[in-house]
Amino acid sequence: MSATKTLQVSCVQLHWAKSLERNLERTLHYIRLAAEEGSRVVVFPEANLTSYYFPYVARLAPAAVQRALDKTRRAAKEAGLWVIAGSVRKTADRFLNLAHVISPAGDVTHEYAKVHMAGRDERKFCRGGNKVSLFEIDSVLCTLVICRDGRHPELYRLPAMAGAQVLFHPSCSSDEIEAVWWKRVAGRAQQPVGPNCKMFHCVANTVGQSPDGLQTSSGQSFIREPSGMPLAEAGWYQEEMITAVLDLARADRSYALDSLNDPPFLSRHWQAMVKEVKARADLKPE
Repeated sequence: MSATKTLQVSCVQLHWAKSLERNLERTLHYIRLAAEEGSRVVVFPEANLTSYYFPYVARLAPAAVQRALDKTRRAAKEAGLWVIAGSVRKTADRFLNLAHVISPAGDVTHEYAKVHMAGRDERKFCRGGNKVSLFEIDSVLCTLVICRDGRHPELYRLPAMAGAQVLFHPSCSSDEIEAVWWKRVAGRAQQPVGPNCKMFHCVANTVGQSPDGLQTSSGQSFIREPSGMPLAEAGWYQEEMITAVLDLARADRSYALDSLNDPPFLSRHWQAMVKEVKARADLKPE
């Protein structure tokens, strides 16, 4: 059991289609602000450093992306808190959509590559990762999914079975304007996971339009407790930061653990998958 009883988390909502330089400036600003607010963790949206606008991302120099990540690492160390930041990184063949977990010492302690691609551009430029996220923050087991991964419950229920109490969910729910409006009125781009696994759910989403005006993003970042009730929520249109204190005793993962044990004929299969998740947790996405 973790000795940590509470965890203060901030989720930052940012524009999804701005320049690397502007994104880095906003990231450093909110790291400082989260530290001033007393948070232990600050979570940024999907690809917050590079942007998620692929006509721009595809032209970025890998060295420039690495410099931005290095500056983010230094800021985490200076602020003394955990930072979860995102970038799109070029590989030998395609791109990976990554979340980087940065410790208060400024080290990248865990990286996760998005598994399920979303829009046309992402499917064109990126390939999916090959592991499920499981890592510790101050001895608290946590997990990550990125945007559309949240539609695939095995990606967070397996970590919950393994002991994860908090799901961090960087997102960029950009889409055509009509689709984004539908997401808002139909119950949000990201569905709360607490009611089906009893863990905390921290979503950092995006806002704003693409340069051509054809796409927008739904906002509505949230921090929800294991019952699904909101502890903090952001608006539809503006950049902002939301913050909440997580009472970790409330994240008992009971629904996920029930599935681990019953029906009995599935139990050994779940246990084998949990073992594999743990074995692959520290693999570096490549």
